[in-house]
Amino acid sequence: MPMDLDLRGLKCPLPVLRTRKALRAIEPGGALVVHCTDPLAAIDIPHLLRETGDRLDGTSERDGVLTFRISRPA
Repeated sequence: MPMDLDLRGLKCPLPVLRTRKALRAIEPGGALVVHCTDPLAAIDIPHLLRETGDRLDGTSERDGVLTFRISRPA
């Protein structure tokens, strides 16, 4: 089951910094779901994943909440 990270209400750079910290705690093969309301996260989180080598499995937006599904390679 993926770890769920609720970052709604936080502004840049906090969503990407907290996502980075959460990714460090996830074992290879694990997953993370991030929910945030900062529109800059749509740019910052995919950029972070390119740096870390983790995979963005999907994104969605509903009622102003961006959701990122992330997995760590095994």
